[in-house]
Amino acid sequence: MRTNTSNILITVTFALALAACGGGTPATPPGAKGGPPGAGEPAPHEHSKEAMITAADLTLGDIDNAMAEKGKTTYDVKCQACHSMGENRVVGPGWKGVTTRRKPEWIMNMIMNIDVMLSEDPEAQKLLEECLVRMPNQNLSKDEAREVLEFMRTL
Repeated sequence: MRTNTSNILITVTFALALAACGGGTPATPPGAKGGPPGAGEPAPHEHSKEAMITAADLTLGDIDNAMAEKGKTTYDVKCQACHSMGENRVVGPGWKGVTTRRKPEWIMNMIMNIDVMLSEDPEAQKLLEECLVRMPNQNLSKDEAREVLEFMRTL
C-alpha cells in the first residue's frame, strides 16, 4: 500500500511540474493571426547582426535609480537563478564588477543578442567554455536590457 501511495505521489508531482513549465499546444498555430505575439518567429534581436548594440547606441551618465530598480526587478525574475550579484558564479558569472570588466555595449549584446555573441565574440565563447551552459535568450526588449545594465552599474 505504501509503495502505491508513493508511486501516485511521484506521478502527481511529475504531472504538476510539467504543467507548471507550460507545454501543451497553442490554440492557434504559431505565427498565425491570433496566435501568441511573436510565436513561430525569432525575437527581433535573435540571430541578427544588424540588431547589435554599439557604443553610439548608449548614453551613460549618472546612475538612473528608477531604471536600476526596474532592472533589479528583471534580475529577480529572469536572471538570479543563474547569476549572483556578487563575484561568485552560480551557473553564469557573478555580476559584481562586470561593468568594469566589460563595455556597456558588450553587456547589452550578451543580454539581447546572445546567439550572435556566442557565434562571433571570442570572450563570449570563452565564457561558454568556462560555464558549460549556454545562456538562454530571455527575450528582453532594448529598454529592459538597458535597465538591467543600469542595475549592474549599481553593483
